[in-house]
Amino acid sequence: MSRGSGRGRGKRGGAAGGGAGAGIAGARERRVRTGGIELCVAELGDPEQPTVLLVHGYPDSKEVWSEVARGLADRFHVVLYDVRGCGRSTAPRPLRGGFTLEKLTDDFLAVADAVSPGRPVHLVGHDWGSVQGWEFATVPRTEGRIASFTSMSGPSLDHFGHWIKARMTRPTPRRAAQLLRQSAKSWYVGMLHTPVLPELAWKGPLGKRWPRILERLEKMPPGDYPTASLPRDAAHGAWLYRDNVLPRLRRPRAGAYAHCPVQLITPTGDAFLSERLYDDLEQWAPQLVRRTLPAKHWVPRTRPDQLVSWIGAFVTAKEEGDPARRVVASGAHADRFGGQLVLVTGAASGIGRATAFAFAEAGARIIAVDRDAEGAARTADLSRLIGAPQAWAEAVDVADGTAMEKLADRVDAEYGTVDVLVNNAGIGLAGSFLQTTTEDWKNVLDVNLWGVIHGCRVFGSRMADRGQGGHIVNTASAAAFLPSKMLPAYSTSKAAVLMLSECLRAELAGQGIGVTAICPGLVNTAITNTARFTGVPADEEKRRQDSAARKYRRRSYPPEKVADAILRAVVHNQAVVPVTPEAHGARLLSRFTPRLLRAFARFEPRL
Repeated sequence: MSRGSGRGRGKRGGAAGGGAGAGIAGARERRVRTGGIELCVAELGDPEQPTVLLVHGYPDSKEVWSEVARGLADRFHVVLYDVRGCGRSTAPRPLRGGFTLEKLTDDFLAVADAVSPGRPVHLVGHDWGSVQGWEFATVPRTEGRIASFTSMSGPSLDHFGHWIKARMTRPTPRRAAQLLRQSAKSWYVGMLHTPVLPELAWKGPLGKRWPRILERLEKMPPGDYPTASLPRDAAHGAWLYRDNVLPRLRRPRAGAYAHCPVQLITPTGDAFLSERLYDDLEQWAPQLVRRTLPAKHWVPRTRPDQLVSWIGAFVTAKEEGDPARRVVASGAHADRFGGQLVLVTGAASGIGRATAFAFAEAGARIIAVDRDAEGAARTADLSRLIGAPQAWAEAVDVADGTAMEKLADRVDAEYGTVDVLVNNAGIGLAGSFLQTTTEDWKNVLDVNLWGVIHGCRVFGSRMADRGQGGHIVNTASAAAFLPSKMLPAYSTSKAAVLMLSECLRAELAGQGIGVTAICPGLVNTAITNTARFTGVPADEEKRRQDSAARKYRRRSYPPEKVADAILRAVVHNQAVVPVTPEAHGARLLSRFTPRLLRAFARFEPRL
C-alpha cells in the first residue's frame, strides 16, 4: 500500500471505492449494517478468545491500529472497524447530524453484537475513538456490553465540559493557566467548525502533505497508514466536531460515570491534550488504572509495542477477575512508569540495585546491567518479585564501548527502545595526584566517565531516532562540586559527568529527552569496600577501605533515598539533583563561597 499518497477520493456519502485502502493484511472482513450505513469490520485472531475492539480517531481509519492489532491477535479476538464515513465504511446522508455520539453508539452496539453476540467486549479507543469510547462506557444502554475500556488521547466530552465549568466558576490562577494552556492546544477545534474550509483543505494541500507532517512532527514510522482515503475521511470526520463538541461542552451530562474498569494511557508529549484534563477522572471512573507514556499523540503508530503490553495485561486481568490487584503497580510513580523500559547500569548492588527496585515497584520493565553477572541476575529476579512485569539481566562492562554497542543492538531488537536510562556504574579512587598512576586514571575514567559516555551515546541515539522522548540519568557525585587533595581522579570524573549531563540536556531538550545529573553524597553502599587507595601498601589500603566503610555505615544514608530522588527527577525533569544534606551544602558553597571550598580542599580526611 502506498504510504500517504493522500489522493484517493471514494464517493461522497456512498460506499468507499478502490481508493479507500486495501485493509489489514491477514484480516477477515465483513460488512455490518446499521442506521442506513455499512461499516467495514476487520477481524484477526481466534473468535473463541476474548474480543478486543479497537476504535480509531480523527482523521484516521482502522489501519492506524494495524501494528497493535497484529500484536494482540495471538492472544485475543481482535476487531477493528472503520467509523462511519471513514475508510471502507459508508457515510450517512446527509452528513449534518449523521455523526452524533448517539448514532456512533448505535454503530458500536451493532459491531459488538455481530462479532461477540454473547460476550462483552474489551473496548480500546484513541483520539476520537476514545471520545466515542467514553460515551459507550458511560451510557446506560451499553451496560453489560463492555468488559473494560482503554482510553488514550481522547477525553469524555461530558468530563471535559465539567472540567471547563469548574475552572470558569472558580478561576484560581492555577486553574486559569490550565484552561489557557488547553485552549491553545485545542486551536484546531474552532477551525473544524468553520463551513467548507476544512473540506477544501483536506481535499487539497493538507491531505497531500499530511503524511509528511506526521513524519516530521510525530516521527511516524512507515507502514499502512495513512490510507489513500485520508482526504475524504478527514472531510467527513469534521462533522464529529460539528455534531458533538459544542452541544456537550455547553450541557455536559451529570451522570457520565463509567460502568466498567478503565485504563487511561496518557502520552506526556501530546500536542493536543493536556495531562491536567484527567486530574479529576477518579470521580467519573471509580475502577481507574493510570498509565503515562513518554510519547506524542499518535501512540498506536509510534508505540504499538507498549500498547500491546498494557492492553494485553489489562484485558487478561479483567478476564481473570481482578484488574485492580493485578495491573496497578504499588509505587508512588506507578502511573508514570508502568510498563516503561528502564535500563540501569551498576545494578548488582547499592544505588543501582535500589534504583532498579524503585522502578520495578512503579511497574517498569527492568534491564539490570553490571559486569557482575550473578549480581545483575539477582537484581532482575528480585525486580520481578517486587512488581516489574518483566526484568532481564545483562553482564556487560560499561567501559567497553564495543560491548555497549552490542548491548544496545540486543536491547533494541529483543526488548524495544529504552525509555529511561540510568548510567549509574562507577568505581572509587582516593589518593593524591602525584601518587595516582596513569593506569589508575585510565581505570577510573573508563568506568566513571566513558561508561556514561557510552551509555548516553548508544542508548540516547536510539531514543532520539524513535522521536518519542525519554530520559537519561547520570550518577555524578557531591564530589563534582568539591575540590579535594585526596580525590583528584574521582572528583574530576564526576565533575565531567556533571558537565556532560548539562551539555547533553541542552542538546536533547528539543527532542523531548530529559537529562539529569544525580549527586548523591555519602551513601551507605559497597563502593567503599572496593575503592582503590593509591600510594599505600595493600594492608594499609585494606585498613582504609574498612575505615571508610564504617564511616559510611555510621552515616547510614540508604541508597533507597537516592533511588526515590532519581524517580522524582525523571518525573519532574530536573537538571541537577543533590541528594544528601552534605551534597546540597556542597553545591551551595560551590556557588556562593568557592574560596572556602578551596581552603577545605587542603585538608586530608582521617581514615
